[in-house]
Amino acid sequence: MKITGFKLYQVPPRWLFLKIETDEGLVGWGEPVIEGRAATVATAVQELMGSLLGKDPRHIEDHWNVMYRGGFYRGGPILMSAIAGIDQALWDIKGKFFNAPIYELLGGKARDTMRVYSWIGGDRPVDVGLAARGMVEKGFTAVKMNATEEMSYVDSYAKVDAAVARIAAVREAGGPALGIGVDFHGRVHKPMAKILAKELEPFRPMFIEEPVLAENNEALRDIARHTAIPIATGERMYSRWDFKQLLIDGYVDIIQPDLSHAGGITECKKIISMAEAFDVAAAPHCPLGPIALAACLQVDATCHNAFIQEQSLGIHYNVGNDLLDYLVDPTVFEYHSGYANIPDGPGLGIQINEEYVIQRAQQGHDWKNPIWRNPDGSVAEW
Repeated sequence: MKITGFKLYQVPPRWLFLKIETDEGLVGWGEPVIEGRAATVATAVQELMGSLLGKDPRHIEDHWNVMYRGGFYRGGPILMSAIAGIDQALWDIKGKFFNAPIYELLGGKARDTMRVYSWIGGDRPVDVGLAARGMVEKGFTAVKMNATEEMSYVDSYAKVDAAVARIAAVREAGGPALGIGVDFHGRVHKPMAKILAKELEPFRPMFIEEPVLAENNEALRDIARHTAIPIATGERMYSRWDFKQLLIDGYVDIIQPDLSHAGGITECKKIISMAEAFDVAAAPHCPLGPIALAACLQVDATCHNAFIQEQSLGIHYNVGNDLLDYLVDPTVFEYHSGYANIPDGPGLGIQINEEYVIQRAQQGHDWKNPIWRNPDGSVAEW
């Protein structure tokens, strides 16, 4: 079997889909994208795919190493996201070749279902409280919310009080059993992160996420000394080498590699297994589309330390199109009592509606994240 071609589709709301074709008629789908840089990643995919044409798609480990090690400059969000989408598509082909879900090719399932959480939004406590109650009524056992708006290095306690009011509203509305992930989104600097972590502790969050940017991971040491809340990070880390020192330092409790950013199925399986040796849990990052989620669930199924999965159904980014729109059978992602079934069809276990993908790609998108500024005019972290 040989790779004969590929197609890229930039589709709303902010995704990039990759289709890899073979001479035996089997095709694989991947989702290589950095949010806000879809066209840039598409160019990287085109560059990398040139060396794969005519090759056997089943030799995934070798292809991964050639894509990663074949360039003198390596790593980073663009290249690793391009590799990730290609890797997902190659695994999809291999699963279809053996008529087996990818998890079977990775050693088989360690679990039958996967707990999932849903994002809730709203700037006011009443809004997030109502959203949390709505998710509980839908059967979700966990949600994630933003911790705060933009913050300067040292900011006002008014913003701290506002963050506390929001999580208090979610805890009251959702009840004591609801898991609450609080996403600092890297927009908080160490001085304020220490204060927030301490103030939020009485509400028993499931975790605090990216309390500082990944490039400031050394600050997790000080934050960990101020709180017993589990600390999660990793969505802006792109390889096992990025995660290595984080795990050695020992101040992270949950890693969140993104299977569309961190080298795909091949690399994230290794990252999550590496974390298991440090007694660290995994909650893969996935505010993306159906291909990315399917890839996550295939890996989650095989990893003992994967404890919850992000998913983007109904997330505020999904304007115009949502997760299920691009699937032939949307029931594959039905959630029951806060858990998702592991797709058990061949490959990724999903069937992409290519006709609809082509139609929506004609509209495309040019999604960009907003630019925030502090009151003094300086650029803030979004």
